[in-house]
Amino acid sequence: MRVSVPSLPRAILSTKSTTPSVSPQEAIHRLSEFIEPGNVTLITGAGVSVDSGIRAYRGQDGRYMNPNYKPILYHEFIGEGDQGRLFRYWAYHRLRSYLGYPPVRDAQPNTTHYALAALQYTNHIPRIITQNVDGLHHKAFLSKTAALNSRVLELHGSLHRVVCRSGHVIDRETFQDRLSVANPEWKSFADNIEHTGTRLRTNPDGDVAIEHLGPSYNTFVVPDCPHCLSESRMNVSVKPAFIFFGESIPEDTKIEAVQDVEASDRVLLIGTTLATYSSFRLVKHALELKKPVVMLNIGPTRADTLPGIIKISLPAGLVMRDVAKAVIGSKSQDLVVHDMLRSGVVKPPPPDPRIAHIDATESA
Repeated sequence: MRVSVPSLPRAILSTKSTTPSVSPQEAIHRLSEFIEPGNVTLITGAGVSVDSGIRAYRGQDGRYMNPNYKPILYHEFIGEGDQGRLFRYWAYHRLRSYLGYPPVRDAQPNTTHYALAALQYTNHIPRIITQNVDGLHHKAFLSKTAALNSRVLELHGSLHRVVCRSGHVIDRETFQDRLSVANPEWKSFADNIEHTGTRLRTNPDGDVAIEHLGPSYNTFVVPDCPHCLSESRMNVSVKPAFIFFGESIPEDTKIEAVQDVEASDRVLLIGTTLATYSSFRLVKHALELKKPVVMLNIGPTRADTLPGIIKISLPAGLVMRDVAKAVIGSKSQDLVVHDMLRSGVVKPPPPDPRIAHIDATESA
């Protein structure tokens, strides 16, 4: 079975952008006019979380930023075959996930997350569909009003839960603790990374590359699902509860996403290249229904060739707080909204020297 990482069509990557440049002030005006009437469904992608220190998959040119990265593929994770090989596969990827989860777990919502939370609180954006698995939309609400959490649809699942092949769901922190107890040497290694401030290159799915550690991942112990053990069954096939490459989105999630688009008057896209079909089909559906669609994203996207989309090529963090202030207006005196519009980190990840090296090589 062949499964490839979603990417933008070569024709789009090789075509020079025709999107007219606009100033931040003009972008704020356009976005404010679009959102102000309300009933907007928002679709977000990895670009929204960059200011929280989480790298996006693709750079400003639309390319996958780490061409050597090998993501976890669902059919390999669950495939049948030699048990020893499968155990090594699970151990390898559980270690990658074990080491990569803390930076995502500890990430804080940025100014865009809080601006969007304020717009949802005032019911201008009643529905958010996010491709992100970092939980930062939820985290922006939790400190202000937990009631909004049910209005965020996680299209690709969440890093903050794990699930076994029998369907048992486990809180991620609980399972992370079980991994630490079962692997004291790796726990010490992870603690040393945190203590020294060493940064592993973490992807949006909470995964890191560990090839440089050599075959030592063979020592990593994968605990059984505790629920399966209570049922007198052994089951080490436990994975983060997000959609792997090659895995299907649950049917009820697909239906809810389509209903969110159909219930809206307008659709707004922020920080996504729409490389995955799960989000691209929602945009196509919105256009088929003659709904106005605006996109705020840097670089090429899969929707660039679709007629009817207004695209603004600016980073969300540059404009979204001012957009929210302009839209909400006098309601900003509400203490919850006032607090949201003053909250948020701006801590983008440092430049990746490997990507800079690739760019320099290609331009030579």
